[in-house]
Amino acid sequence: MKKMGSFRCSGPKMFSFLLICVTLWSHLSGSSGASSSRRPNIVLILTDDLDVAIGGLKILSVSSRVFFPQFVASPLCCPSRASILTGKYPHNHHVINNTLDGNCSSKAWQKSEEPHTFPALLKASAGYQTFFAGKYLNQYGHSEAGGVEHIPPGWSYWVGLDKNSKYYNYTLSVNGKAQKHGADYSKDYLTDLLANMSLDFLQYKTSYQPFFMMVSTPAPHSPWTAAPQYQKRFNNTKAPRDPNFNIHGKDKHWLIRQAKTPMSNSSIRFLDDAFRGRWQTLLSVDDLVEKIVKRLEVRGELNNTYIFFTSDNGYHTGQFSLPVDKRQLYEFDIRVPLMVRGPNIKPNQTSQMLVANVDLGPTILDIAGYNVNKTQMDGMSFLPIMMNGSSWRTDILVEYEGEGRNKSDPACPLLGPGVSECFPDCVCEDSYNNTYACVRTIARSSNLQYCEFDDNEVFVEVYNVTADPYQLTNIAKTIDKEVLEKMNHRLMMLQSCSAQSCRTPGVYDPRYKFDPRQMFTSHSWRLSRLRQTVK
Repeated sequence: MKKMGSFRCSGPKMFSFLLICVTLWSHLSGSSGASSSRRPNIVLILTDDLDVAIGGLKILSVSSRVFFPQFVASPLCCPSRASILTGKYPHNHHVINNTLDGNCSSKAWQKSEEPHTFPALLKASAGYQTFFAGKYLNQYGHSEAGGVEHIPPGWSYWVGLDKNSKYYNYTLSVNGKAQKHGADYSKDYLTDLLANMSLDFLQYKTSYQPFFMMVSTPAPHSPWTAAPQYQKRFNNTKAPRDPNFNIHGKDKHWLIRQAKTPMSNSSIRFLDDAFRGRWQTLLSVDDLVEKIVKRLEVRGELNNTYIFFTSDNGYHTGQFSLPVDKRQLYEFDIRVPLMVRGPNIKPNQTSQMLVANVDLGPTILDIAGYNVNKTQMDGMSFLPIMMNGSSWRTDILVEYEGEGRNKSDPACPLLGPGVSECFPDCVCEDSYNNTYACVRTIARSSNLQYCEFDDNEVFVEVYNVTADPYQLTNIAKTIDKEVLEKMNHRLMMLQSCSAQSCRTPGVYDPRYKFDPRQMFTSHSWRLSRLRQTVK
């Protein structure tokens, strides 16, 4: 076990001093006292762009007691992370993209949402000591949003990455003080630094309060810089050639149809390299998890600690001939791993219950003994599912607001304005009208996805994921019209929901009856347009 001041990463003396201050203050204030020591500890490990659908978990040795098919509220970093922190869908937390104008870590976000995040409630109302290390929100540290001096409420100890994921040459906010890092692996490799700082927190925290620790890694986000010892791993590995790899999405939204099929050899080489790089960076995440679990075990705290392992969104490498990115409505982008271990959770479970990342905050608060009904969170606690397999909702909402540029890309003038994230062969991953909302339904009798685009067509995509797991065939024009209308109704209600109204039973729950009085008249045009579209 490394002593404080001798581990590989820089800044240990400052780190030690600050942790000792936090420990002494917590002990002297007696905010929780020894009576709270038996309450469970909680660890959340959040990766960046880790998928399920294209094999992101295959190389990890992360052990869990229960695995969930978790879905994200939005397949993009900042809106998804905002949903994790607030327990809200994007239409309620109003973070729509990764920019400051899109409310990502903006002053408005800091004023309206940050005081009500689940870490803030854990610290202020549940008596937890809290630790954050890693990527927070993509625009955190921006000079127009308080810079790195801003410490979000809810954190006893704060190590926030300035802006987006990097592995070297970055700046950290260490309790509001800028700490710059270079390109020396032994001092600066971010995933390893986060691991070591987490171990130091576990070593020096107070024993008089339960703790919540959130570690947010850069991996496997680009630029896919692996640690030196892992740079030659997986040299013969290629991105999966699943049935939806390098094929034309002929019945999908125009943005998918514009992708060039077959892809060029250079595009395939690029995405294969990206895939290998992602796996290489994940090996350091595996090391991080192992170190944290072992430290908890050595300290005798593992059996009283819940550990969550997940991601902010999925990823694709060549699916429907899109090179590499996220942002799309398909399983590879909206489905992420969620693995949990902790007290009283039976081992080796795989739950088919429909869990969303808006449920993480409510679940963690529930574990801490905080009444989730006191919050305005849209999600639900899935703690009862892990304990006794209780009943659960059958559908969740996915929302995304597309981004585009006001001017045409000079390299791709035929595409015109309104697109973004374009590759050299003029295949674009996003556009203004790549704006959609989906209902994702999982029930005993159905496994469906229904999506509407906010464009001139009101384009609709529907998939039977049981029969068509790779989402090759859009069945919007052939599915039973009654099912289509029910999904449309449910989508309208979810898009307008808030807090408790987001948790109502799903379309296929036999207890649920549609009440026309719950419909919003301002949306009535959508159903008539829908009927015209699918004729």
